[in-house]
Amino acid sequence: MSKPTNEAKRERVNVRRPEVMERVAAEVAAHFHSSIVGRIREAGGRISVGNTTVLLAGQFGFCYGVERAIDLAYATRRVFPEQRIFLIGEIIHNPDVNRHLREMGIVSLPWKDLTGDYDQLSSDDVVIVPAFGAPTHFMQKIEERGCQVIDTTCGDVMKVWRRVRGYAKDGITSIIHGKAGHEETRATASRALGDDGTGRYLVVLTLADVDFVCDYILNGGNKEDFLKRFEDSCSPGFDPDRDLAKVGIANQTTMLKSETEEIQRRVRAAITGRDGNDAAFQMFDTICGATQERQDALFEMLSHPMDLMVVVGGYNSSNTAHLVEIAEQKLPTFFVRGAACIESFEHIIHYDLHSQQEVVSEYAAAFSRETPLNIGITAGASCPNNLIEETIYKLFELRGVSREQLASA
Repeated sequence: MSKPTNEAKRERVNVRRPEVMERVAAEVAAHFHSSIVGRIREAGGRISVGNTTVLLAGQFGFCYGVERAIDLAYATRRVFPEQRIFLIGEIIHNPDVNRHLREMGIVSLPWKDLTGDYDQLSSDDVVIVPAFGAPTHFMQKIEERGCQVIDTTCGDVMKVWRRVRGYAKDGITSIIHGKAGHEETRATASRALGDDGTGRYLVVLTLADVDFVCDYILNGGNKEDFLKRFEDSCSPGFDPDRDLAKVGIANQTTMLKSETEEIQRRVRAAITGRDGNDAAFQMFDTICGATQERQDALFEMLSHPMDLMVVVGGYNSSNTAHLVEIAEQKLPTFFVRGAACIESFEHIIHYDLHSQQEVVSEYAAAFSRETPLNIGITAGASCPNNLIEETIYKLFELRGVSREQLASA
């Protein structure tokens, strides 16, 4: 094993070469493309056979950032056919996509902590940074080891990083709406420390968290109680009496847009109530465009009559979970990884967001094939079309419609 280099940062290789990407495009299409999904989209997002109708949301599935990350990962294996290739965590939150990468010999590294695995890396190795990005100390480590780095970080995520770095430079604490343990939020929080490490951040997830912070801004409180509540969600040495003087809002890009906007409103009101103006408050809309488009498309879809909703995606996908939250307010909603979860309408295996576990539910209204049924389908930005296709086929098969019938519909 070659020794790590101590020289200047290694020049990165461009893996998006025309001859490579032509092959990658064919491989990605073979793994994830769906002809029937494309056909339904062209038909206005609706397909009916007999008394069964499936509606697709106007926007769903892979976004540009996810497509780019997958393309880069596939291209990396083509450009470095003989070298060891590692990935920090998962490329995206979809088990099917990550399985394909494992089958290509791409090895996943731990993403929560810098374990000894990173000390075993060498200058002969290639490390892929996932679409979520990675914390700065992870980046420093793999660069110290002299690895070739292929960075697939989404451009929308990097926009948030620029914003929180700006907050740190101006002495403003970043209040980040997100899940403290999520890969993207961890990466963003590390940038909120600023280039010199003196920046401050606080991660809030729920409106209850925000109300607790706002009450402290307005009225002060017990510092120990505050730090206990946010012990795993704030920067080292955080002092609410000092660090809530000037705040700026940022967010994990895949959060529920309406909730982020409500957080902005409440924090602004608290700062104004304390200071008499909002000069010590800043905000910047950092919900990614694809997340917003998929949420907006679902809201529009819910204006149409449907009997149930199926949301397809990885259970650890934040943007997919928020689609479930929206849909379940209106009608029975099932969050499934794929078609295999729908064994029958009497036996649907799905993820329950409230209990945070996989459960089995029945959908009694669909027992009779003679009963007309309208089914809505959407998927998060990390879900490939082939999984949506298989789900469509399965739903129709359970209604007595074969694949051949569906193909000719």
